[in-house]
Amino acid sequence: MDYLQTGQNSPAPRQRLCRKVIVVDATSYRSFADLQKHQVLGKDYDIVVCHRASSRVAVIAPHGGGIERRTSEIARAISGMDLNLYLFEGIKSSGNNYTALHLTSHRFDEPSCLDLIAQCLFVVSVHGCNGNDKKVLLGGLDLALKAQLAEALAHVGVAVETDGHAFPATDRNNICNRGRSRKGVQLEITGSLRGSPEENRVVSAVRSVLLGLDASA
Repeated sequence: MDYLQTGQNSPAPRQRLCRKVIVVDATSYRSFADLQKHQVLGKDYDIVVCHRASSRVAVIAPHGGGIERRTSEIARAISGMDLNLYLFEGIKSSGNNYTALHLTSHRFDEPSCLDLIAQCLFVVSVHGCNGNDKKVLLGGLDLALKAQLAEALAHVGVAVETDGHAFPATDRNNICNRGRSRKGVQLEITGSLRGSPEENRVVSAVRSVLLGLDASA
């Protein structure tokens, strides 16, 4: 029992020991090395790397798992068994995966991801963004591939924006631009599109274009 008042005949009040809990926000991370100091592989996050020796294309989801909903599933479906795949997945059972693990794209330098994309001429990163409209926002420095993907998505009835949105991905340090050609494409898929029936259209359209890149090698 804790005594709220003390008097001459009252026992001395007990001291309560409070443990200070420090919550680290991922916005403070300057690199993967910073994230690694606070988060534990196999407990807070997992990494998946699938090498396809015959492919020049990498599909990556640097904010997969619980960080940006369904981006892992979309990246897996696009890559299939043919294209190189990288996933960084938030698996925290409690707390906010996004807040703790969202290492922004121009600071994302996880070594196994860099190793994979260094071998690939084409890199496409899959992300999730907020939005009630079902659309894909395309960014990145590979303008030719961005145009191909925009055309393919529009052909299957998916709304696309290529310019004038909040995710241009033109920073040369953006993970999509750090492959062999130093240019790539970023897909930002709105929340209303992810998990909807139209998600399959996105997967099939993007996959078709990327398989064509390998076929033309």
